[in-house]
Amino acid sequence: VMSILLHGDAAFAGQGVVYETFHLSDLPSYTTNGTIHVVVNNQIGFTTDPRMARSSPYPTDVARVVNAPIFHVNADDPEAVMYVCNVAAEWRNTYNKDVVVDLVCYRRRGHNEMDEPMFTQPLMYKQIHKQVPVLKKYADKLIADGTVTLQEFEEEIAKYDRICEEAYTRSKDNKILHIKHWLDSPWPGFFTVDGEPKSMSCPPTGISEELLTHIGNVASSVPVKDFKIHSGLSRILKARAEMTKNRVVDWALAEYMAFGSVLKEGIHVRLSGQDVERGTF
Repeated sequence: VMSILLHGDAAFAGQGVVYETFHLSDLPSYTTNGTIHVVVNNQIGFTTDPRMARSSPYPTDVARVVNAPIFHVNADDPEAVMYVCNVAAEWRNTYNKDVVVDLVCYRRRGHNEMDEPMFTQPLMYKQIHKQVPVLKKYADKLIADGTVTLQEFEEEIAKYDRICEEAYTRSKDNKILHIKHWLDSPWPGFFTVDGEPKSMSCPPTGISEELLTHIGNVASSVPVKDFKIHSGLSRILKARAEMTKNRVVDWALAEYMAFGSVLKEGIHVRLSGQDVERGTF
């Protein structure tokens, strides 16, 4: 499995979650052994110029925090893009570290149907309107080189258009939306055949008091004989044993009983983070 994340330039620089996940990238139990980040850098965030959006020259500078290699590539040159993507994949495969491909490009139209970019970036968009689209630019090069003929190129475009048109026509025949097809891992039995959720009533999940007492006693004991335990922790365990005996719970014991009952059914429970390690919650 190779993880690939696609980013916008403004989001890459501006969303804290990007910086945070870079810091997770090499942590034990969290690492993906290298993620390839592809930044579609159209040099504008909705209507915001880069100079108003960030303090560093490149949107990808945030990746320098983990020393990830960053390739800035002209997206008008598809062969250069392919070359850089191959290098990025080899880097990730060899070193199992994050790598960033910054596709330096432009956005031909506005951010959405309501956005007229000439209002906010008139000079930039005068230049963009003069640009030959990358498909035409590359096709002209290949035809001039004799790599493909004009006829082959036109047939390929027609073939692609046909795929889109046929899919669009087929979509009109679909009267039922199959929600389960859109889930990453459909839960078995959660949806009916028509794709509608079944009734949301939960089966009873209660467990016997005997089992709860057992979990409470285990949660308030030390599993190893002659193990010297911290006096503060010892008090907590003693109080927990008392609560179990008196049939009362606090948040921590309630959580223990919830986790314990799931573990008793043979289901793994994974906890992570320092607060968990210390038993804060």
